Amino acid sequence: MALKIVYPICCGIDVHKTFVVACIASTNSKGVTTYKSHRFSTFTKGLNELSQWLCEHDCKDVCMESTGKYWIPVFNMLEHSCNITLAHPKYVKAIRGKKTDKKDAKWIADLFKHDLVAGSFMPPLPIRQLRDLMRYRFKLTNFTSSEKNRLQNSLTVSNIQLGSVVSDTFGKSAMNIIDKLLDDPADTSFDLEPLIHGSLKGKLPELALAIDGFITPEQAGKIKVIRQHYEDLESRKAELEAIILSLADAYTEELHLILTVPSFKNIFSAIAVVSEIGVNMDVFLTAKHLCSWAGLTPSNDQSAGKRKSVRISRAGIYIKPLLVQCATAVVKSEKHPEIRNRYLQLKRRRGHKRAIIAIARMLLTAIYHIMKNKEPYNPDLYKKSDIRPVDREITVEQAIKLAQAQGYRIMATTT
Repeated sequence: MALKIVYPICCGIDVHKTFVVACIASTNSKGVTTYKSHRFSTFTKGLNELSQWLCEHDCKDVCMESTGKYWIPVFNMLEHSCNITLAHPKYVKAIRGKKTDKKDAKWIADLFKHDLVAGSFMPPLPIRQLRDLMRYRFKLTNFTSSEKNRLQNSLTVSNIQLGSVVSDTFGKSAMNIIDKLLDDPADTSFDLEPLIHGSLKGKLPELALAIDGFITPEQAGKIKVIRQHYEDLESRKAELEAIILSLADAYTEELHLILTVPSFKNIFSAIAVVSEIGVNMDVFLTAKHLCSWAGLTPSNDQSAGKRKSVRISRAGIYIKPLLVQCATAVVKSEKHPEIRNRYLQLKRRRGHKRAIIAIARMLLTAIYHIMKNKEPYNPDLYKKSDIRPVDREITVEQAIKLAQAQGYRIMATTT
């Protein structure tokens, strides 16, 4: 039986840096398909010609692979005139030895006309813009953390042990001490009391011992460069956050709902979730589909009746670390027993790492229903699920296996 033609007129686009190759597949009522291929430049003029060419052939359904960042201008140009399916390259990969740009475009069109291509989730343009800014903020945060580590390493090399006395090397008091050291690296016998604040005044002897090191002129110069770079990064990050907050004003209701979820206390954590999954949960059939998209569900790898692996996928490289961080924080708190109890149950059986992934999936599932129903987080729903039924039953064989799994040896009764 032949495969059903879902898209009688469709186009497959093979995207490159300087050009794209488009192939329109037109299937008539008898099932015969004809192909028309054309190459266009990726300059704006060329992409406009591509859009006009598709309109002339009455082609509204387009499929293209996501190649680096090169697909973004093409997507932006065709988004308003066509229904675009963006495919991961692994789903449209052609057969080795039979690859050319024309054949690649034709192969994509052939797969797409039978609806054999799994499309990637693409949120609307405002969400994509917010996502781009939030991901850049994530990079800036990593840069600032790297500069902090470099400064701490320079202090360690110079045997300045401030980190062993103060809780934050980048706190106000510690920065005052570092500035004083950099003014004259050879002088470590200055008066510390005017430079410190609060509870540190009771640690003057420890601080005096901590700064008794030797900073070379080269290390002092390096620390000054690191300090200036760190301050510049913090300034640029503050400017970026102002832009992000202005864009996020349109999603105030959704952000307030997400902030009701345990461990979501920072507004930027809520914005990060919105920027990744959007605000319309109808694009995901169920919460399980969303968790699978975020890379938080076990994979299916089964052959000959044997399951080979249940490792989670590499998807969700931005939202997954955020959810894992929130899960790690919430399981340490006694304020949310419905989550902590679930974590402890899973940890005993499956270990810490799998339990944390399960809690991250639990948080994302809660966010899905919160966004879909427009209702705040309700811990009572989870507390009820923790109550075990009274009339549970177990067979003798099951009880023996359960005891053996807990490390008990089964002994015969003696009369």
